[in-house]
Amino acid sequence: MNTDMLLWAIVLLPALAALSWIDLRTMRLPDVLTLPLIGAGMVQYWYFTGSVWAAIMGALAGYLFFVVVEKSYRALRGSDGLGRGDAKLLAAGGAWCGWIGLPWIVLIASSSGLLIAGALMLASRKPSGLMPFGPFLAVGIALVWAAQLRALLI
Repeated sequence: MNTDMLLWAIVLLPALAALSWIDLRTMRLPDVLTLPLIGAGMVQYWYFTGSVWAAIMGALAGYLFFVVVEKSYRALRGSDGLGRGDAKLLAAGGAWCGWIGLPWIVLIASSSGLLIAGALMLASRKPSGLMPFGPFLAVGIALVWAAQLRALLI
């Protein structure tokens, strides 16, 4: 890991850890952390690639995708499945990883979330209640960001 990547990791990883911890305890992802993370992601994307357009498109696409999922779920089920904080966190993921990283972030987050939910349901033998999605998004963002930078720097 080079120094530049380490410095950006010092920005990203503690923010993702804090957001995960807060979401696990409160089921909320505060704007005071998600919104600056979007801006920082755009700056670091420009720093490493020389272009900010993929980060802007990633942030917009991530946010809009989860808003559509949120509204569709509500229309079908009559209750919330995702919160707007999840959409903002995916927007941050899009800013840090560009639009090309979004499918991978969502795949990792959804897969790990399903595995944990399934394990919790098997362990308790009863239907599970609400489960925050932010920690799973955080894992997806961290893994995709690290994989992309590793590929870029090799």
